Amino acid sequence: MAHGADLVAIAVTATFSQMAFARELGLDFPLLSDWDGAVSGAFGVRYDIWKGHRGLAKRALFVIDDQGTVHYTWSTDNAEELPDLQPMLDSLSDLS
Repeated sequence: MAHGADLVAIAVTATFSQMAFARELGLDFPLLSDWDGAVSGAFGVRYDIWKGHRGLAKRALFVIDDQGTVHYTWSTDNAEELPDLQPMLDSLSDLS
């Protein structure tokens, strides 16, 4: 729990796929399944269609405090683009 924060990852994939992915990479944080796309839809980061697939989640980052206030967002329409993590880390530092 860096910066007093909990890290979770959410993807539009089945739970068994998430578990295998976490095991293979040795991840020590929860990977949550948004199989029906409800979370990505609620946060406005769901593709209508991307490379022929419907309902996939966009690559996105959020910093949300324990009161549910969103302090930082980043998303991209290019799923192959990686985020610059420094602005997110700065946002976390601002909260501590």
